[in-house]
Amino acid sequence: MIRRFGSDLASFKTLTFKPGLNILLADKSEGANDRQSRNGAGKTSFIELVHFLFGADARKESIFRSDALAAWTFDVVVDIAGETVSAARSGAKPSRIFLNGSVETWPLAPQLDQRAGLLELSNENWKADLGHFWFGLPISAGDEAERFQPSFRSLFSYFARRQLSGGFQQPMQHSSMQQTWDQQVSICYLLGLDWSIPGHFQELRAQEKVAQELRKAARSGDLGRFFGKAADLRTRLAIAETRAERMRGQLDTFEVVPEYKTLEREANDITREIDALNVENVVDGELLQQLRASLTDEDAPDLGDVTKLYAEAGVVLPDMVRRRFDEVERFHRSIIENRRAHLNAEITSAEARVIERDQRIAEHDRRRRQIMGVLRSGGALEHYTSLREEAGRVEAEVEGLRQRLETAERIESTKAELDIQRANLTKALRDDIHERGDVIREAILAFEALSESLYEKAGSLTVSDTGGGPQFEVHIDGQRSKGITNMQIFCFDLMLTEISLRQGRGPGFLVHDSHLFDGVDERQVAKALQLGAERAEAAGFQYIVTMNSDALPREGFQRGFDVQARVMDTKLTDATDTGGLFGLRFE
Repeated sequence: MIRRFGSDLASFKTLTFKPGLNILLADKSEGANDRQSRNGAGKTSFIELVHFLFGADARKESIFRSDALAAWTFDVVVDIAGETVSAARSGAKPSRIFLNGSVETWPLAPQLDQRAGLLELSNENWKADLGHFWFGLPISAGDEAERFQPSFRSLFSYFARRQLSGGFQQPMQHSSMQQTWDQQVSICYLLGLDWSIPGHFQELRAQEKVAQELRKAARSGDLGRFFGKAADLRTRLAIAETRAERMRGQLDTFEVVPEYKTLEREANDITREIDALNVENVVDGELLQQLRASLTDEDAPDLGDVTKLYAEAGVVLPDMVRRRFDEVERFHRSIIENRRAHLNAEITSAEARVIERDQRIAEHDRRRRQIMGVLRSGGALEHYTSLREEAGRVEAEVEGLRQRLETAERIESTKAELDIQRANLTKALRDDIHERGDVIREAILAFEALSESLYEKAGSLTVSDTGGGPQFEVHIDGQRSKGITNMQIFCFDLMLTEISLRQGRGPGFLVHDSHLFDGVDERQVAKALQLGAERAEAAGFQYIVTMNSDALPREGFQRGFDVQARVMDTKLTDATDTGGLFGLRFE
């Protein structure tokens, strides 16, 4: 229970609490005019103080970091793990909590601040210790914690709802910013149901959201062009794998020839020389044709034709002329023989050159075949390196296609798999609700009894399994009224407090802001205050309520219940600047 709130701010009104029902009133002082409102007396600021001292984030807009309050320290005396402990915090150093009491054996023990002479603890560790003692939360490092698990701050907020956070809109939600999964996890945890199931539902929702975005992207845009369809990628992968396998085979049989370049140059030189010799052979071949043709055409002139010509003319040549013709004929025959001898010599020489070139060509060709055999059996190091690089590129392409195919197949099959997971989770939730039927029955009956104490017709609490996780609903006739909605919250909070205490969880107190009773009939307010007092006494928890004095019912209580005895001695007022909780005015 909470024993006291205090501060080193002299004008702060120290608040001392008792077991059971404690009513903090905002009164109207003498001399107050009509313009002065008790809505600024500090009732809501008191709720903020409760959260501030029990680990709430102190952002820049927090009243405790305002110029008027930042320099001052506020403290609470509260029972934790059977010990009375004092905890202090200031807006100037919101990350540090100063403790006094038997806290040395805590899971996250504070360290002694030599200068202040106080035990000091970080706000994060303070929340972790409170979560451990009040709610049985495990002490774990941030990296080890599950993403969607109950947190101290969320659980605590069901025991001190904040109007500024939208805490009085519906029973299951302590803040307008609270997500559905956090509501499900927190309520399941406090009731004693399997809270991990709604956590898994949220994991599933996150996966479904990603899968939906991926499917949408895979159908259009750059991502669609990159991934494509699984069938197309499967074909491309098969072709790429075959090519990669072929290149691996080439690399396995490749033999590097150290003198590859030298041999390659020699083979090229031999080829050029063979080509040159073949050209020369062609030239000599044409020459042989010409020489053989000339040899055939070389014959001595026939002088007999001249003699016959003269005889037919009736001219008889003298002996001297005939002898002269004979000499000319012998001369010509001598010349022709010499010419033939020369042509035969040229032919023989040309044929010899061709034969010699053919021999050289044959020798060069043998050497070239030898070199080419060596080159075909291996290759140059540069060629091997290029081949290996190409093989690496192809292997990378294969791996890329394999990953893209895997992603495309996963995208295409994700929806079916997630549907199966959702069905399995829904079954697990249904089984859990069935197995823990006694816990749910206890909560249902508790809510019914509480609502029946306020209204003629009892309300109802239903717990159902859905495809989105556990669903909690409360109903009281006339729930469209703001007052009825607030009474739903009242009954739900009392039920949750009682059930969680039986589970060994909870801070041991419940705090309700005056906003909870806005729009509620005075008779129901009286019943609610008496019901809260009786339930707090029976279950052993502390019930703290803030109210305006004129909203405090004067009748409607059962005989023997003295509401004034539950009103705290310290009262707030808005009549003067010093009448509020902090005893000063600030924006």
